[in-house]
Amino acid sequence: MEEEKKDKGFVIKDRRLFDESGTSRDEQQATQTEEKRPSEKTADGQGSQTGKASSETEDTTLPEINFAGFIISLSTTAMYHFGDFPDPVTKETRRNLPAAKQTVDILSILKTKTEGNLDDDERQLLDGLLYELRMRFVKEMTDK
Repeated sequence: MEEEKKDKGFVIKDRRLFDESGTSRDEQQATQTEEKRPSEKTADGQGSQTGKASSETEDTTLPEINFAGFIISLSTTAMYHFGDFPDPVTKETRRNLPAAKQTVDILSILKTKTEGNLDDDERQLLDGLLYELRMRFVKEMTDK
């Protein structure tokens, strides 16, 4: 089992500010644990740059997570289930109306549970998306 983990080439980095005794780690000790390991052979015999791969993922910054982004993500999921976007793997477009309805219901629950806690922009975004998705669901059900 441990051999499999070594073959996958991941690196565990200790980034704690304090050691086991509770004393602060000095900068030199912290940088020593951050050094990259040299390339290792994988199970197929090819070398891997584990240090390079881990530093590339650390450099990638993700967008800030906020309520508006979360709501838009859920609405995009509903549109995917309506068949607006093809599956990224199979490139086929499929409709799944029960899943679309479930996603619209999740948005509706969020609206109910966040009542009074949203700013005007967030509330308008959620109301508008819910209206559009509900109308779309009714249209899809009548076109069936």
